[in-house]
Amino acid sequence: QVQLQESGPGLVKPSQTLSLTCTVSGGSITTNSYYWSWIRQPPGKGLEWIGHIRHSGSTYYSPSLTSRTSISRDTSKNQFTLQLSSVTPEDTAVYYCARGRYAQNVLDAWGQGALVTVSS
Repeated sequence: QVQLQESGPGLVKPSQTLSLTCTVSGGSITTNSYYWSWIRQPPGKGLEWIGHIRHSGSTYYSPSLTSRTSISRDTSKNQFTLQLSSVTPEDTAVYYCARGRYAQNVLDAWGQGALVTVSS
């Protein structure tokens, strides 16, 4: 059974870059049935899709965040990483990594989430 775990700093200063890593176990991020996503949920708000990286390494980002977002991967460690630059307090959220299944276009496995606070 696949498991995902987010890791990274819980506090980031405004204007800096937020960086989170998702470590995947029980399945390879290069398997061609799946893509790997980042989603966030600000306090008191709904879920917001940030972007994803496909098994091939291609990336897709939310239009509202694309100028500040980069998703990369390390296949040797079975990890993928989110970088969000020029953060503001509005980027404070619980950040989730998740696995997407191409066939049904659903997110079928999630990490537990990591709270990142943007504050000086």
